[in-house]
Amino acid sequence: MNPFSRRHLATALLAVLTSFGVAACGGDRPGGEERSAGPTREGAAPGAAPVEPVLEAAAAGPAAPEGFEVGAVPVSEVALGDFPYFTLPAGYGNPNKPIPVREFDRVAVWTGDRLEWVEGRIFESFVHAEPGKGWSLLEVIRNLDHQVSEAGGVKVTESKPPNEVVEAWGEEQAYSPGRGDIYNEKVLTWLVRRADRNIWLHFVGNTASGSWMVVESEAFKPTAALLPASELKQQLDSLGKVALEVNFATDKAEILPESKPQIEQVAELLRNDPELRLSVNGHTDDTGDAARNQQLSEERATSVVAALTARGVSADRLQARGFGQDEPVADNATEAGKARNRRVELVAI
Repeated sequence: MNPFSRRHLATALLAVLTSFGVAACGGDRPGGEERSAGPTREGAAPGAAPVEPVLEAAAAGPAAPEGFEVGAVPVSEVALGDFPYFTLPAGYGNPNKPIPVREFDRVAVWTGDRLEWVEGRIFESFVHAEPGKGWSLLEVIRNLDHQVSEAGGVKVTESKPPNEVVEAWGEEQAYSPGRGDIYNEKVLTWLVRRADRNIWLHFVGNTASGSWMVVESEAFKPTAALLPASELKQQLDSLGKVALEVNFATDKAEILPESKPQIEQVAELLRNDPELRLSVNGHTDDTGDAARNQQLSEERATSVVAALTARGVSADRLQARGFGQDEPVADNATEAGKARNRRVELVAI
């Protein structure tokens, strides 16, 4: 091979190696660009314009753990103001009549790998740009992210829930003002973990508007008085049935400790009257999916029967039935009505 050919071969090899090096530096980003959330980029030429990310706002605080677990998020002790704690940036607001804060209800938040059901105080609203203000999805996200970071929280996820998760959310919650278009857009979820509660922030937006919701978890404060065995018997004798407010874990059939004394009174009733047989009937409000409510009511009725048999009541004196949301005793349009509809009824058989 003559010297000229060797020089051409070396030049060609160098060009190939150089192109591989450039591709490696560019990673898998479109066009080989390396994005940065900061105002400057390490290694950029002096005076070069900073590269702005489109929607990749820096995660608030430390990154949320993979396979998300609430208990792994650091506890924040930052002083907070009044609920709902966070505000929209200047020029953004709710164009409709404000929605009252719900003091106690149940909603689900998306963690990136599952729905986390949360009970507590809820604020929700549409988000629109005010007249004369141009809508910027990035501006809203950056502001919310910054506030959560200042509050000591983390961004849990920025992802599109799969279809099966969206369906599980239920139609009523899916179309609430704070839920947003979860069918077509990414969901952003943040969490501020406190020693005594968790504060979740949910946001969904598009090129024209958005929706947001703040949920502050808190333990249910029972307001129903304990019905002693004597009162249970009196209502069964006169009405043929009696309604109990048995508290369960969120979206589960686990009976909470504060309801164990009421279960004991039902067992006492059955011990005092060996001939009495009961149908334990579970009921829910109309929040969420009707099929899931039916299943949950059956599971909870079965859980009460199991608790009674564990206290020595013969299983052949009991039956468990679930009616889901089909037999309300109050208006589901109010929180007080929903609370009355979430019940266990004992029916003499």
